[in-house]
Amino acid sequence: MRIVFISLFLLLSGCASLTNSPTEVEETIVHTPPVEDSALADPSEPVAPVFVENILPREAEDVWHRIRIQLQFAPSNHERVQNRVDWYLKHPNYMETITKRAEPFLYYIVNEVERRGLPIELALMPLIESDFDTSAYSHKHASGLWQLTPLIAKHYGIKIGPWYDGRQDVIDATNAALDFLTYLHKRFDGNWYHAIAAYNTGEGRVARAIRNNKKQGKSTDFFHLKLPRQTRHYVPKLLAAAQLLREEQMAFPKIANQPTIDVIDMRHGVILDDKKKWAQLEVLNPGYTRFPALLDGPKHLVLRKGESKNWQDYVANLPEMPSEQWQKYTIRRGDSLSVIAQRHSITVSQLKSFNQLKSSRIRAGDTLMLPILADKQIEYKVKSGDSLWRIARHFDVTVSKIKQWNSLSKDVLRIGDKLTIFLAAP
Repeated sequence: MRIVFISLFLLLSGCASLTNSPTEVEETIVHTPPVEDSALADPSEPVAPVFVENILPREAEDVWHRIRIQLQFAPSNHERVQNRVDWYLKHPNYMETITKRAEPFLYYIVNEVERRGLPIELALMPLIESDFDTSAYSHKHASGLWQLTPLIAKHYGIKIGPWYDGRQDVIDATNAALDFLTYLHKRFDGNWYHAIAAYNTGEGRVARAIRNNKKQGKSTDFFHLKLPRQTRHYVPKLLAAAQLLREEQMAFPKIANQPTIDVIDMRHGVILDDKKKWAQLEVLNPGYTRFPALLDGPKHLVLRKGESKNWQDYVANLPEMPSEQWQKYTIRRGDSLSVIAQRHSITVSQLKSFNQLKSSRIRAGDTLMLPILADKQIEYKVKSGDSLWRIARHFDVTVSKIKQWNSLSKDVLRIGDKLTIFLAAP
């Protein structure tokens, strides 16, 4: 144990302006007494440490511990924060569920936050956004761990198509979310609370709330802004989770502080012929909406650590186009690639890729290879007594896939609702 004094100018430089990667400098466990809310208007305000213990992030006991020793935001006694702390404490099993879902991805997310020199609290945002549920959907059509909307996702280069939704890919979604948060931090002059609130409700709404308070001579710190109810509780949820970690007020089941996944190059699409053997791929690559077809996705695949060699061997031995998963199509007079693609619910670029076509010219009588995945699309009308579980069981699909295909944020169904169901090829 030793006393460490942190110079004021470093703390005033802001959470995201750290010049050294957290993995390259000595980190500390900081224990602080409660401070008055008046000191929390700006999250970059200095917090005087009582005592510190030297430790590097890579030496932490587990990933939750790794986060705890790097927490930067000041503690808060605000009622909204304490109410959420109380809620967490009344639901001790909640963190067990969260940890089970987070285990494959949290180490990767923490590494990405550290690599960018961002506040480690941002690694907790999937807990607040989605409860670390990769298939989560919201009523605003936000999706995935980071609950990215289609507009934000596409702005940051994420692909969303018939067979793949990159908002649910941990690699692409994490990059996009952290890019967006970095932009918002700069947009709101280095105030992380404002940036995080804007991530939830939109930058325009937060900016208007700040302007209105300035006109009325009121404080512009987060807790004084007039924002939607969800957003007013959004930042406090994050601060409450950080407080639970900082003060060790409840148990966070351990997640090994070591890599859990490999991200490998994927040069072309694959249709698995052994779905059971590679079932874990669906958990690690939830962006593929029509598993076991790994088509039209990113140029990478997420595997459990140590599985890369097995995967490469498996792919090398796959039949190039298994007959039971592909069909031959004879081109008719009047056909075009766009007509054929639309008829089979694929894109022209996918059709050209499947058939290694360099141009869009086709001739009547020639044959094309098409996947048998889009043929079995049905529309199901919800009847009395139906539930998502019962419908999923009837069609041998999962509840999460039905919610994903139909952008459902809740499990509640109404009689007469129409659901789109994709049936796997036999």
